[in-house]
Amino acid sequence: MPKQIITSPDAPVTGFTDKSTPSPLAQAIRAGDLLFVSGQGPLDPKTREVVSADIKEQTRQTLKNLQSILGAAGLSFASVVNMRVVLRDPGDFPAFNEAFRDFLAGEKVTRTCVGATPHRKGVNVEIDCVASFG
Repeated sequence: MPKQIITSPDAPVTGFTDKSTPSPLAQAIRAGDLLFVSGQGPLDPKTREVVSADIKEQTRQTLKNLQSILGAAGLSFASVVNMRVVLRDPGDFPAFNEAFRDFLAGEKVTRTCVGATPHRKGVNVEIDCVASFG
């Protein structure tokens, strides 16, 4: 099966490029029974602007964006097997983790969380994931 590009109109398409420039990235790609979702940040899907400076609000928006892309593939967080998280400020971890736990509402995933600098100013969290169709 060749790779399949998955797109949701309810999540931003970004490569952190200028808004007038097409993104070089796919929101997600299905390869066999796996879905690889590009890193999402706390961007409003329509304006592509950061929704808030608050880490909890940023986390919720980032997860909403991931949820929209998963949904476009017919999946949900129940299908996610791994997530990778980048926090601009590792000191935000407790508040991030609280919002993450609340949003996932008991769903279990594997996750790696590191402190690093997301590419866009104002973005304090970025999350990607891998989900399974199996």
